[in-house]
Amino acid sequence: MKTRELGNNLRVPAIGFGAMVLSPGVYGDIDDTRAETALKAALDAGATHIDTSDAYGADGHNERLVGRAIKGRRDEVVVATKFGLAIPEGEASRSQPVGYAFGELRVNAEPRMIRRYAERSLRNLDTDVIDLYYSHYVDPGVPIEETAGAVAELVEAGLVRHLGLSNVTADELRRAHVVHPVAAVQNEWSMWRPVDPDLLKTARELNVGIVAWSPLGNGFLTGTVQQLGEGDFRHNAPRFSADNLASNNDRYAPIRDLATRLGITPAQLALAWLLHQYEHVVAIPGSRTPAHIEENLAAADLVLHRDTLARVDEALAGFEVTGGTLL
Repeated sequence: MKTRELGNNLRVPAIGFGAMVLSPGVYGDIDDTRAETALKAALDAGATHIDTSDAYGADGHNERLVGRAIKGRRDEVVVATKFGLAIPEGEASRSQPVGYAFGELRVNAEPRMIRRYAERSLRNLDTDVIDLYYSHYVDPGVPIEETAGAVAELVEAGLVRHLGLSNVTADELRRAHVVHPVAAVQNEWSMWRPVDPDLLKTARELNVGIVAWSPLGNGFLTGTVQQLGEGDFRHNAPRFSADNLASNNDRYAPIRDLATRLGITPAQLALAWLLHQYEHVVAIPGSRTPAHIEENLAAADLVLHRDTLARVDEALAGFEVTGGTLL
């Protein structure tokens, strides 16, 4: 697997693995045996940058799953996790509006809570250090400088190696970076959702890497999503309503057709295209199927000709997504 450098000399595979899909309640039911098989397939294939969160699954389920998968091979893996959404009972929280049907997430990134979050994640992951630790969402009641400062204390204490920020603006990145160097920002970025130009410009200026979450547009960019099953989290996303999904699939046809002409899958084209956008961007697609994981990871080796990139950009210019944004 080819590697890329984020900030602070943190080197990771060009394509890692987003573990969120391996907890029940995301894309329908899944058992731990199937989930652990998927994680092992990802690690064996070279996707040794594993991304999770204390909020994925009930009671730290996803972190504990990752912890079991990396046992005995911890030195091979860059473990990234996030904090701020899995708030202990009785603690305050503040609203972070999102574009899903439920309307908001509840966040607490107060400095007094962050060591508590980290120690819980360390137990779940069964490790003594977190390689990349993200604020999951910015807490509207807490200056980003204070959140960054609290993670900096964890770095000094040896519990965390690198500070990350997830779902932030360019201004928030800049302010946090003054307090402590930020290795990576994790934001949605795909053909389905362009990155904010100001955020990309700031990341370039500060030599901060970008970790693209949902690089396959919650699975849409695979070109295979025709309808959703029961218990699928995407029912909360307006883009995946029956009418919107049909319309979006029609508009995505030129990209699917281009992938066919290139002899690759739509997912591989989407991932390869993303990797061509910034030398310090990496992707973390998730999948429950070893064959799909191998398909995704093969995209790291694809080199797209400038004419192909121009055709993609032309097709995307006419690809107006129906159903709004997800954040």
